Amino acid sequence: MGFQQGLAGLTAAARNLDVIGNNVANTNTIGFKSARAEFADVYATTVYGTGNTSAGIGVSVADLAQQFTQGDLTTTNSSLDIAINGGGFYRMSSGGSVTYTRNGQFQLDKSGFIVNSEGSRLTGFPVDANGVIAAGVPQDLRLDTSDLAPNPTATGMVTANLDARIPAATVPFDLNDAQSYSGGSAVPVYDSLGREHALGVFFQKTGDNTWDIYGTIDGTALGAAPIGNLAFNVDGSLDQANSSDPMVVTVPVGADAGGTQDVSISLNRMTQYGSPFAVSALEQDGFAPGRLAGFSVGADGTILARYTNGESVQRGQIALINFTNPQGLQAIGGNQWVETSDSGAPLVGTPGSGSLGALQSGALESSNVDLTAELVNMITAQRVYQANAQTIRTHDQLLQTIVNLR
Repeated sequence: MGFQQGLAGLTAAARNLDVIGNNVANTNTIGFKSARAEFADVYATTVYGTGNTSAGIGVSVADLAQQFTQGDLTTTNSSLDIAINGGGFYRMSSGGSVTYTRNGQFQLDKSGFIVNSEGSRLTGFPVDANGVIAAGVPQDLRLDTSDLAPNPTATGMVTANLDARIPAATVPFDLNDAQSYSGGSAVPVYDSLGREHALGVFFQKTGDNTWDIYGTIDGTALGAAPIGNLAFNVDGSLDQANSSDPMVVTVPVGADAGGTQDVSISLNRMTQYGSPFAVSALEQDGFAPGRLAGFSVGADGTILARYTNGESVQRGQIALINFTNPQGLQAIGGNQWVETSDSGAPLVGTPGSGSLGALQSGALESSNVDLTAELVNMITAQRVYQANAQTIRTHDQLLQTIVNLR
């Protein structure tokens, strides 16, 4: 007669209650993954194997398996709160030590690195000198928080329809005489210092299917001669061979910005139909300086810096990692895991590719603990503990009976 089965059962039930209690305690822990105790029966063996009449000697805890199921997503007010919707882990770096997490509560440190509450840095793919994401080995993501330098205008485009019904002008172009031109518009032009200038373009019909273009800068005429000309085919489309397309305009911008600046204006979408003059598009590639207004993260992990001048610039891309056997990862606390031989090698990719989930900025993944189920499991584990204790008590009573024999 032995107490081994009851003692093993008490130990296993206590471990199960530990796991359940840890799950319940982390119900509100962001990115937490619940665990479950997995049990195995135990039999005494000899050199000849296990006997057919063996009753077994109890139970053992075979594994504490973490459950990497998806947690619910909750929205927040921080763009650097980032949830993974699907598979994968964030790769964190701290002094050369690499860990993995599902907790997407990030912020910027004083040096511009994206870090978690433990100070570990989020890794991903940086941008090169041309602003293109350089995929490869994940690196610590550092975001540039400085002002965005101005970009002087080099190219532009004007798209408009010129009214074919109007007669040719009979007076020289005069900015103050509306009878000397048949429509005009202004293209914003930024100089090297980020100052905005208004490049006016005015169209004067000179004959059938032919037009001259006159220019102004900030309300002052760019000389008396046309800065370009347009010719149209009989179907109203642009005759590019006989038109100034592109039209290169030398714009005076001030001595402190170099004196002049050449701007190439594309006119290849101009038309001449029998309908009123109308501008449908004005484009140019320059912009004023801007201060950082915030960051946003796309579903593919691309980090965009938003500036007060309306520009958005790529600053990097978050990398996600997956494993062949995520349950082989070793938990080290702080919602972090480390790679082991059982997990397999880390598989690096971009969010949304392969088995990796998409990212959602301004959201967090809640714990996947089902509190109702855990409370029911707790009741069951408690009853199992009591039953095993009763087994030991019964063995004790039987032993006492034998001792009391005369």
